[in-house]
Amino acid sequence: MHIKFFEISNFRKLLSIRVDLAAATTLFVGANNSGKTSAMLALRRFLSPRRCPFEMHDFTLCHWPTIIDIGKSWIEARDKKEVIDLVIDQWVSVLPTLDLWLHVESGEMHHVRDLIPTLDWEGGSLGVRLRYEPKDLNLLYKDFMGALGDAESMRAAAIAAVAAEHPDVDPPPAPPKLTIWPESLVDFLGKRLSTYFTVQAYSLDPTKLLEPSRSQARPQTLPPTSLPIGGDVLAGLIRVHDIPAQRGFGEEQPSQEDEDTPAAMAGSRLSDQLKSYYAKHLDPTKGPDPKDLGALQAIEAAQDAFDKRLTESFKAAFTEVEGMGYPGVTDPRPRVSTRLKAIDGLNHSAAITFEVDVIADDGGMTPILRLPEANNGLGYQNLISMIFRLMSFRDAWMRVGKASKATSAVHIEPLHLVLVEEPEAHLHAQVQQVFIKKAYAVLRTHEDLGSNAKLRTQLVVSTHSSHVAHETSFSCLRYFRRLPAGMAAKVPVSTVINMSEVFGANGETERFVTRYLRAQHADLFFADAAILVEGPAERMLVPNFIRAHYDELNQCYITLLEIGGSHAHKLRPLIEHLGLLTLVITDLDTLTGTGGTSAQPARGTGQKTNNATLKSWIPATDDVDALIDADDKAKIQFSDGDPLFAVRVAYQVPVELTTPGVAGPDIAFPYTFEDALAFENIEFFSAFEGTGLVRKFKEAIESGGGAAEIGNRMYQALKNGKKAEFALDVLEADGFDGLGVPRYIAEGLEWLLAQLKKKQVEILPEVKLAEPNASQPEPAT
Repeated sequence: MHIKFFEISNFRKLLSIRVDLAAATTLFVGANNSGKTSAMLALRRFLSPRRCPFEMHDFTLCHWPTIIDIGKSWIEARDKKEVIDLVIDQWVSVLPTLDLWLHVESGEMHHVRDLIPTLDWEGGSLGVRLRYEPKDLNLLYKDFMGALGDAESMRAAAIAAVAAEHPDVDPPPAPPKLTIWPESLVDFLGKRLSTYFTVQAYSLDPTKLLEPSRSQARPQTLPPTSLPIGGDVLAGLIRVHDIPAQRGFGEEQPSQEDEDTPAAMAGSRLSDQLKSYYAKHLDPTKGPDPKDLGALQAIEAAQDAFDKRLTESFKAAFTEVEGMGYPGVTDPRPRVSTRLKAIDGLNHSAAITFEVDVIADDGGMTPILRLPEANNGLGYQNLISMIFRLMSFRDAWMRVGKASKATSAVHIEPLHLVLVEEPEAHLHAQVQQVFIKKAYAVLRTHEDLGSNAKLRTQLVVSTHSSHVAHETSFSCLRYFRRLPAGMAAKVPVSTVINMSEVFGANGETERFVTRYLRAQHADLFFADAAILVEGPAERMLVPNFIRAHYDELNQCYITLLEIGGSHAHKLRPLIEHLGLLTLVITDLDTLTGTGGTSAQPARGTGQKTNNATLKSWIPATDDVDALIDADDKAKIQFSDGDPLFAVRVAYQVPVELTTPGVAGPDIAFPYTFEDALAFENIEFFSAFEGTGLVRKFKEAIESGGGAAEIGNRMYQALKNGKKAEFALDVLEADGFDGLGVPRYIAEGLEWLLAQLKKKQVEILPEVKLAEPNASQPEPAT
């Protein structure tokens, strides 16, 4: 048995999403404010409602007007003295829901007997809806109208008081502005939500399960006659543990005595976690066995000795009290009695210390030096804390030690769901990678687990770290993408993309992309846009062009990847699935003809391009004349139905310039980035002293002969030139900030900036909202 996927509706930014879970580890990735934390929070709210209660802001904002209108309809009916029909139907479309879909084998049906939808169901997909809904509409109506009546009375009193102060003024002045709770039903529920709402479970029909449309889930509509199952239907089925993003290192944490709270949740420090773990799994006073007798005898002996010492110490004090006439002959006499607990030895901030290696000056023995836990680095504290928590989660689930003697130990849940938020905090890259590789193994290190399919563990991790993402298979990544208001709903919402579907059956492409991104430490999954460049010179100079000439672009979250023109198209499936705004800066790579040799670009000679990106992606032609004459529209690929996603290609275009010894303007056809930069800044490079390509470019310009001759000399120099050294020489030049950006790159960067400005707005008024699908609950927003 395992969780196949879950669907969340009407919870914060998650209007309607589906998240598929991998069999072992699932990783949530995406830019900031894309909904990853909301998804983790929704799981905690629905699966652990006692420890993580709902708030009014958990309702998607676009549904607040509907709730306010419900309250207004109640007020209107009261004022008209009409009978109000209190039914759940008008609430259904706005209630937060979690649809949990499991895969259950036929031999595991006894675990889900309360969830079986029909008598002929024999295993496979099984769904349950957890819905946060009103407990008692009559009570909610009564209390809301009572609170509203009190507020109206206070407003009337305020108006009367103002009128009394100004008896001669007709009409009396308006009273000062006064906001009295509740102003609306939303305002009322904002303070008392948990009093009137609860989580109820409903069985779902596997035959009515629909696939998402455009990354939006389509949850099935419950029949009007559906009744809640009643009770905690997931108790005994799923054990949920979590490590939140806020771990509070360096803070003293109160202890937790709640039996439902797993060990290691009492605090982030290892000493707090050890104390909690000891209390649940090792305390000899809880169900002692023969191994505990020695410890219990030692504690009792210490307690007797302490009692005797305290009695002697307080003897003088008690004698003095007796001198006051108490106690008398018949009065009870005071005695000191202590009670020692084994856990008291861990109940202090220095319960954990770290030994420090010390080398003596004379080579002899030195006393062991120790530092308190708080003096350890935050990275080590975080790593140790998380690993120990995972161990504690596993042992709490498997009822290790004393926990095996509790009443709840009779039955171990077949599913263990562990949620970890942002494990990368304070950890350097290598430790982040080690953690994500080892975390699942820690959760399965038990003699009864391992490869046991009857007891399944599923780990869900949210992260902002590219290092964590690259240590995880694409099939385990779930990409959260934010959408502005007006695109899918009236408020900003999120969608989720299953990365296991990116490359389909093309395993070779997936291997290349995985290895490439890991080597480049690329952060495609967390950026707002990407720039793909051809070689090392562009990789070094384009970011500096952005810093020097495009301040607004420099403030955006953009990832820049160096990938040759023959490979950039391999990232196409990934970029299109992510819907990631992308600029591809590449080269013409001209050939004398189909299958010919490389040549200096020229118009009207039948040349072809050898660039796979230009041939197979954008503009999807190999004719160099067509590429040179292509307009901006031909260089852009838009997506149907997604106004925020587009890909633009930028390659060398003709440069108009004046060359030494040639009267009037001339036209140059650059072959690559380096000569395009030189032609764009002909005066700078004609005077730029240096070695390698810099010197050869200077000599080519000084030799004159027109743009074609200069270009041919540069082309010959580029064949064996060291482009990275050229870029470094240009970066060190005194006049670098004054260099002009090659026109084809400048046009691409200006386009990217315009698209990012469009993407960053919160409202897209020109986008028509999609009509709600007939299978979705009404209304869709």
